[in-house]
Order: sequence, then C-alpha cells, then structure tokens
Amino acid sequence: MSDTKQPLLLHACCAPCATHAIELLSRSYSVTALFYNPNIQPDEEYAQRLEAMQCLCRLTGTPLVVETSPAAVWDAWVQGYEDEPEQGRRCLQCFKGRLEFSAAMAARLGFGLFTTTLTVSPRKNAAAINAIGNAAAAGLNTCYLASDFKKQDGFKRSCELSRNYSLYRQNYCGCRYSRRHRDAL
Repeated sequence: MSDTKQPLLLHACCAPCATHAIELLSRSYSVTALFYNPNIQPDEEYAQRLEAMQCLCRLTGTPLVVETSPAAVWDAWVQGYEDEPEQGRRCLQCFKGRLEFSAAMAARLGFGLFTTTLTVSPRKNAAAINAIGNAAAAGLNTCYLASDFKKQDGFKRSCELSRNYSLYRQNYCGCRYSRRHRDAL
C-alpha cells in the first residue's frame, strides 16, 4: 500500500487565508498553492500579498505556482458590476474568473483536484463559491473539492496562524472597489 497523497492545487487568495487551508488539506493531500489574483490593487498591495504568500509557502514547505494577468483581465470580468455592493455580483464575477483560471491550471498541470481558500472568510458565501468551482471544473480533467474553511473556527485559526507566522494581513479584499469601501468607513 502506498502512502502517496493525492495532489491538490489550492488557489490562494492571500497568505492569511491559506494558512488554515494548507494546514488542514496537507493532512490528506499533497498541496501545491496557486497565487493568481489579478483583482489585487494597487501594485504595492499585490507585491506585499505575494511576498507574504511566498513566506508562508517557505515556512510550510508548500510548493507555490505564481501566475499573473494584467488588471485589465480582472476589469473585463467585472465590467458592468462596478457599482455593485461588497459581497454582490461583482465579487461573484471575480471568484468565477479566478476559479476558471485555477481549474484550467489544475487540468493543464495534471492535478485531479483543486480548491480555493476563498471560503475561509466569514464575508464570503461558501455555497456560492463551491458552485462556481464545480462549474469551472466541468468539462476539464479535474474536479473541484468543495470546502467551507471558516467552519469549526477555521477563520479564527487562520488569524492565529497568521500571527504565529508574522504574516502581512491586509484590511480589504483586494480590489480597488473593496479598498474604496474600506476607506469610506
């Protein structure tokens, strides 16, 4: 009998959200993180988040794949949804774009499974994200692993691990609209 764990590609929105997901998933899977987030703006914020993700992956021994697209790709995903409120249809479009890219990457790289850290946030609807992930996997040679990483104090654990690892923890989702919403508060 082999002790080899099934490979899984984990779309990581940021290092703090990835902490708990990596800890949990690594028990059963051979996790590789994918950092693909054209929504994160401005460039300085993107650089800080990428650096934190690289740090986390070094600390946990998790392989990391970094893929980039210009912000114009994200702009096209959310065109027509600019005035949507936080947690509205614009966010769903953003999740859809990132999960479709992640599904395609998983299939291209030979991962039979992929998932996302997006469900760790108490501000994100796991059922909606899981539906998007399942749809993104349809017709590709990969499957989406449904999750709700916030359950059983998962969000609390991600905050705890972020502090333990001394990771940069952002105070907005990532896009310019969520930043503008944060600045308005």
